[in-house]
Amino acid sequence: MKIKICNGRVIDPTSGEDQIRDIYIADGVIADPQKAQQAFSEDREIDATGQVVCPGLIDLQARLREPGEEHKATLQSELAAAISAGVTSVCVPPDTNPTIDTPAMVHMVRQRGRRIQKARVYPLGALTVGLNGERLTDMAALKEAGCTAVSNGDRIIDNTLVIRRAMQYASTFNLTVFLTPLDHWLKGNGCVHEGEVSTRLGLPAVPEAAEVVALARDLALIETTGVRAHITQISCARSVEKIREAKQRGLNVTAAVSAHHLHLSEQDIGDFDTRYHVMPPLRSLADRDALRDGVASGVIDAICSDHQPHGLDAKLAPFSESASGIAGIETLLPLTVKLAHEGAISLTDAIARVTTHPARILGIDVGTLTPGAPADVCVFDPTAERLIDVSQFVSQGKNHPFDGKTLPGVIAHTFVAGIEVVN
Repeated sequence: MKIKICNGRVIDPTSGEDQIRDIYIADGVIADPQKAQQAFSEDREIDATGQVVCPGLIDLQARLREPGEEHKATLQSELAAAISAGVTSVCVPPDTNPTIDTPAMVHMVRQRGRRIQKARVYPLGALTVGLNGERLTDMAALKEAGCTAVSNGDRIIDNTLVIRRAMQYASTFNLTVFLTPLDHWLKGNGCVHEGEVSTRLGLPAVPEAAEVVALARDLALIETTGVRAHITQISCARSVEKIREAKQRGLNVTAAVSAHHLHLSEQDIGDFDTRYHVMPPLRSLADRDALRDGVASGVIDAICSDHQPHGLDAKLAPFSESASGIAGIETLLPLTVKLAHEGAISLTDAIARVTTHPARILGIDVGTLTPGAPADVCVFDPTAERLIDVSQFVSQGKNHPFDGKTLPGVIAHTFVAGIEVVN
C-alpha cells in the first residue's frame, strides 16, 4: 500500500530535519521523496496540516506483564496501549516469569508479539540464569535468538566478580549490557527519597548513595571491561555528573531517565499518595532540575516510560507496602512534549530522546524517517491537549499520578511497517 502524508511538520532527528513537507510510504518503508514526487500513485492520502510527523517512539523500558502476571496486564493490552500512544517499539526487561534466560523464551516473547501485530517487541536477555546473580546465561545463544542487549532487570548482582565476568562475556559478543544502578543494602526497605519528605512522613528512605555507589561500581567495571553499557534509569544530580564524567573519559556508556522523573519530585507525594511510589524514588527539586539539564545537554541519551501496570488494589496498601511503579506508556509522548513546551529542550531534541537515540542504544534499524527505513511513523498534534483519565487508558494499568491533569500531544495516526495500527 502506498500512503502520502501531506503538509506535516516532519521532524527526523537522524538527519536533523525539521520542516514542512510530504512523507511517502511504499511497501512498508519510507520512500525517497525526490523520486516519489515525480511518480507516486498513492492509495491513501493523509492531511497532516498543523501536526508533527516523526518516527514511531521507542520505549526502552516497559513491563508488559506477560508471561507470568497476566492478572495485571497482557501483551495484547499493553501493545495496544503502546500503539495508542505512538510507541511502535517496546523493549521488555527479562524479569518475566519464566525469566527470559533461554533462546526458547526469547522466541516465545517475540512470536507472541508478532501475532498480536501491534508494536514491535524487543526482549532483553537475562545476564544470569533466573536473574539469581550466580551463573551466567548463554549470551551467544540469546543473541542468536534475537536479543540485542542483556540485563538483570531490577535484580542487582551483588557479586562484583560475577558482574565483571558478565560484562566481559557480553563484550565478546558485542551485546549491550543494561544496568540498574541500585545498592540494595543501602536501599533496604526504603520507599521514598531520603530528605525532607521522608522525615516528615516517617517513611523508610532510599539515600541517593544507593544509586551513586552502585553506579560508581558499574562505571569502574565498564571502563575495565570495555563493554558497551546502558544505564536504565538515573534519578539524581550526582548520577548525572558521574555519567558526564564517564563520557568525557571516553566510556562507551549511555543513560536514560523515566519521563515522570523529569516532572515530579518528592514534594508531589503529599500525604502518602501511593500513585507517586516509584523506584528509584522521586527525589528533590534540585535533582529533578539536574535530570532536565542532563537531557538537554545530551548527558542523558533517552527518555523511557518505565511502564509498570498494576491492579487497582496494588496501590491501596499503606505507602511503604504498596507496589511501586507507574503505568506510563500512554504518557511518554505527552510528558516529553511538555518538556519542550516548558522550554527545557527543543521539540526536535525531545523527539530524538524517544526515537533515534533509543534505536541507537538497541542497535535496531527503526527510529528514523530515512528513505528505505521501516515505515514506523507517528503523527501527532503538539498543541492539542488531552485530559488524562486513567479510566480511559488502553492499558490495564490505571496507576498514574497525572490522572485528572491535562497534557499536550494528541496522537492522530500510528504506522508500523507502513500499516496504520489501531487499538
